[in-house]
Amino acid sequence: MSPLKKILRAFRKQIFPFRFIYSDNYWADLGEHVFPVMKYKLIYEALVRRGVKKDNFLPPQLAKEEDLLLIHTQKYLKKLKTGDLSQSEILTLELPYSPELLKFAFLFVGGTILTAEKALEDGLAVHIGGGFHHAFPDHGEGFCVLNDVAVSLEKMKKEGKVERAMVVDCDLHQGNGNAFIFAKRDYAFTFSIHQMDNYPAHKPSSSMDVGLWTGDGDEKYLSKLRSNFPRLYQDFQPDLIFYLAGADPYENDQLGGLKLTKEGLRERDRIVIEEARKFRIPVAILFAGGYASRVEDTISIHLNTVKVAQKIQRKYS
Repeated sequence: MSPLKKILRAFRKQIFPFRFIYSDNYWADLGEHVFPVMKYKLIYEALVRRGVKKDNFLPPQLAKEEDLLLIHTQKYLKKLKTGDLSQSEILTLELPYSPELLKFAFLFVGGTILTAEKALEDGLAVHIGGGFHHAFPDHGEGFCVLNDVAVSLEKMKKEGKVERAMVVDCDLHQGNGNAFIFAKRDYAFTFSIHQMDNYPAHKPSSSMDVGLWTGDGDEKYLSKLRSNFPRLYQDFQPDLIFYLAGADPYENDQLGGLKLTKEGLRERDRIVIEEARKFRIPVAILFAGGYASRVEDTISIHLNTVKVAQKIQRKYS
């Protein structure tokens, strides 16, 4: 290899062909909780150590109320702002309420909006966070206060930035909030591949649901995924994809039982992202869930998603 090629190769290694959305304020004190809120900062620090320049990270703004009202009810937002949640609502949310938590939730919605905008500009963007797919218009569920995915999709549609959008939800859990919200909105296609014998107990119908069971593992999971992609991209022809790249299908996740290996999760990422980019469909990647016994494993899985996205984006940009 010539000296010039070596220099160019080294230079390219330092440049990511997309932006990351992240804030140092992605934090809330949850006490002793299975939700690994520290993972966001740890992922950011790991990316910086691996050579991602700090100007590749874009800080989000707090979501505006007018955007939240595209999906959420005024009554629910008022309850959140005043802290007037019932004990039952807090139990359903499964997080300790605090003003800090509310800011955390508002900021993540702003982050996913920015991720969608940058994905439309550059072809791909990564949110170090997001994917809170259990939130409904009038209440939160399962660690999800506000539905960043639904608000962002609806905002992109309202502003005329997309005509059609698709949610590809590969979190362990079915995206019940998204399924409910978009049930009668034909410009949004919701796909969810998830563990059936797991939360949530009631699963509203997505545009397409693929249910798997405890112990199914890589082979069954990837077979189901390949049977739908790229076919669904071809059929629906979305202008934007929200990809929920949850780490919780992992074999050592505390809340799941699908038993996917890290290699299986990398192949999942490749299928979803590469088949989209082949058709030049922009992809907004959201990290969604991940509750591995060792937080290092969750971080490793999310970093693998970044590596897959980096390789694919360079190939198709």
